Amino acid sequence: MPEIILHHYAESPFAEKIRLILGFKRLGYRSVSVPMMLPKPDVIALTGGYRRAPTMQIGSDIYCDTALIAEVLERIRPEPSLYPQTHAATARILAAWADQHWFAAGVGFAMQPEGFSSMFGHYSAEHRAAFVEDRKAFRKGAPRMALHVATGLLSDHLGQFERQFSDRRPFLLGSGATIADFSFFHPLWFIQRATAVAGFLSAWPSVGQWMQRVAAFGHGAPTPLESSEAIAIARKGATEALAAESNRAPGPCPVGSSVTVAPTDYGIDPVAGELVAELTNEWVVRRTDSRAGTVHVHFPRTGYRIDSA
Repeated sequence: MPEIILHHYAESPFAEKIRLILGFKRLGYRSVSVPMMLPKPDVIALTGGYRRAPTMQIGSDIYCDTALIAEVLERIRPEPSLYPQTHAATARILAAWADQHWFAAGVGFAMQPEGFSSMFGHYSAEHRAAFVEDRKAFRKGAPRMALHVATGLLSDHLGQFERQFSDRRPFLLGSGATIADFSFFHPLWFIQRATAVAGFLSAWPSVGQWMQRVAAFGHGAPTPLESSEAIAIARKGATEALAAESNRAPGPCPVGSSVTVAPTDYGIDPVAGELVAELTNEWVVRRTDSRAGTVHVHFPRTGYRIDSA
């Protein structure tokens, strides 16, 4: 079993998604606490510029984006499955929609002034102001979901979930949890944290019971690790063998070329390096850092762009 290192911070909704998946799969891992906003020198040493949370590290391999991290965790521990055969396509498609649109609605609702104050009120005024400026830069150019739009989307879909749960199913697609449950859960978890506006969710009690079932998976078995130790592990670690030829999928840039990879929506800081693999839904970039040494940074192809450097 490889040693899993999760780089995350407590308030991150996407990190909560992966923490719960680790609990669902009953996995142990090393837990590295990272800053909520820039500067993130130890994160950048490993990723080369990607600063979203969480990232996952195994030796000298760095995995970006929760969609890819979930797939890797499925390879490490196939059971219980996030993608059961009977629902694999449906679960993946729902999860992809939730991670984009449902997440935008959840954050748009939670971060209204009252929600923001209740969630971040324990921080100093200077810290709150710095966080706001950081997120403005992070989301520069990305569309924002207005509060009334977010409220309408959430209300409509939560009502549909409430009706669906009337058949007493425990999870969204039936008797077992799938990747869809974790992807729909974490934006609602973020709303729950904004206590001043969290009462909004009480109108859908069956959804609340489903949330309790998802939360009950817990966070697996984390043990703390300093970020400097994670960098040392990357420096002396080894990268995993690249996937078999049957999993190769040629893309716009040839393997061996210098490329940049970046998200297409927000946080579009590009990562530069040598493209060493083009897989079915994964790009692998080799880069060298003065502190972390030579690492392979992995990105999903969906939601990312690759360009010749």
